[in-house]
Amino acid sequence: MTANNPFARLPEAASFTVTSTVVTDGAAWQPEQVSAGIPGGKDLSPQLSWSGAPEGTKSYAVTVYDPDAPTGSGFWHWAVADIPATTTELPEGAGDDTGSGLPEGAFQLPNDARTARFLGAAPPAGHGPHRYFIVVHALDVESIGVPADATPAYLGFTMSGHILGRAVLTATAETPA
Repeated sequence: MTANNPFARLPEAASFTVTSTVVTDGAAWQPEQVSAGIPGGKDLSPQLSWSGAPEGTKSYAVTVYDPDAPTGSGFWHWAVADIPATTTELPEGAGDDTGSGLPEGAFQLPNDARTARFLGAAPPAGHGPHRYFIVVHALDVESIGVPADATPAYLGFTMSGHILGRAVLTATAETPA
């Protein structure tokens, strides 16, 4: 794991609270949130609840990012845009192939494997521990205006001037050599 902080060069944002019934901040992912390509993995997006978003929040976006992936640019596991401001929870599994647990109007962007769904943790064997930043972004617009086939990095770029607040949980994973 490196000291790479994915927020170090982003604009400051107010913090608010995100919790989960399946993620403990700083602890390893549960097997359900690990890639189905690893024995026991199920690619289930985590349950998330949030509160205390800044005044003026008009929508949310949720992202899951691994800055420790050996790519030079990290690895985006999940990105959801245009979550209505009235939504304060996503159920476990909301990020399936159809986005069945997402509120009306919200949509998933393709992750770095180019599938529009949650992709569980799968660090390369022997690469060491990886961090997974689970972030709820509070935005000052109802729709961020990115196309459904945009990359999560493009979503992040487009959101950068609209972020009012950021709520973060960090999970970890490691695949033994």
